[in-house]
Amino acid sequence: MKLSDRKRLQILDAAEALFAEHGVETTSMDAISARAEVSKRTVYNHFATKDELFQAIMIRMFERQADDEVVVFNKEQSVTDQLTTIAASEVARLSSDSFIKLAKVGFIQLLTQPELAERFSQQKVGCQVYLDQFLEDACEQGVLHIDDIPFASMQFIYQLKTFVFYPSLLQSETVSEARKEQVIRETVSMFLARYGAPLRSNRLQ
Repeated sequence: MKLSDRKRLQILDAAEALFAEHGVETTSMDAISARAEVSKRTVYNHFATKDELFQAIMIRMFERQADDEVVVFNKEQSVTDQLTTIAASEVARLSSDSFIKLAKVGFIQLLTQPELAERFSQQKVGCQVYLDQFLEDACEQGVLHIDDIPFASMQFIYQLKTFVFYPSLLQSETVSEARKEQVIRETVSMFLARYGAPLRSNRLQ
């Protein structure tokens, strides 16, 4: 790795840690340069403004969240099992330290910068990347019956977020493994109760 690239990485790591600890507004470029062990001039050579640095951190953190394995609908496998796999993967991501850190770093800042919020709202991570297609394929096979797939997809995701992600973000609660398992089980059960097509398929169970 080139010296310039290594210093850029040091700046990103330092800023990410400081933003998470103290917030973006109260973190100075002086503090970032000190934590990164580089000169303030070096910081500005890489990032002209703190907003530019913040955006680079958010992009990097979103990229880290884009590594989840894509689940493709398999007509030979129980849709219950497949949705459970998706839900379990999403719960693991939503409760991970890296995702909570991403949310805490970005939440307040994005509220104050509508243009930036609009840009990052288009970023898809986790099962958002493939869930619409999964549900569409399941509907084509007659396993599910959904009129509004994007709406149903968001229902599924936000059911998980409500009980796993928001308590950690807003109340700093640690969600137990037993609670996570309950959320996964009940989310899948409710989703299939609403959108399952048992009369047209014997693969719900």
